[in-house]
Amino acid sequence: MDELIAEGVLHTPAIIAAFRAIDRRDFVRPEIEDEAYSNIALPIGEGQTISQPLTVAIMLELLQPQAGNNILDIGSGSGWQTSLLAHIVGISGRVTALELVPSLCEWGRENVSHYNFIAKGIVEMRCMSGLGGYPPRAPFDKIIAAAAGEHVPDAWLTQTKIGGLIVAPIGSSVLQLLKTSEDSPTGEWERHEYPGFVFVPLL
Repeated sequence: MDELIAEGVLHTPAIIAAFRAIDRRDFVRPEIEDEAYSNIALPIGEGQTISQPLTVAIMLELLQPQAGNNILDIGSGSGWQTSLLAHIVGISGRVTALELVPSLCEWGRENVSHYNFIAKGIVEMRCMSGLGGYPPRAPFDKIIAAAAGEHVPDAWLTQTKIGGLIVAPIGSSVLQLLKTSEDSPTGEWERHEYPGFVFVPLL
């Protein structure tokens, strides 16, 4: 983390505070705990990974989560990113985390529960596909995805507020989308692309 701060990757105080408060070691498999602080992606089972800290830092800085935000976290996996988001949004915010793989969903829920975010009502975790978003909690201030699809689903576009952000991997790039209006069925968007990443596929 100190390296990411020194390199200027992590620079927002609330995000830095979350990285300091939420221990990545609590979200990796016991047999590879010694690698928890390495700046690499690590396997968590079912062909999925806990993302490289560098990648998570970049994506959260692009997302700019804030206290009180209503955020949809798609592909929550180990629950690490969910917990980082929960720390930032605080008791006045809400993080809805969706994970398709049942075993990972249950394990991620256990990991997040250690920080009491579920008991406090900050995090709601659902074992389901994220492709359709989550209408019961929409519209969202921010949507973030941890796995790469071929395009951003229309459901994510329609479930984001005006002024809201989507940060999602598409292929080998991370897209940052800012919703500027609802003048079309899926809204008007300002788009920024950041290439050079590797993600597991969105299932």
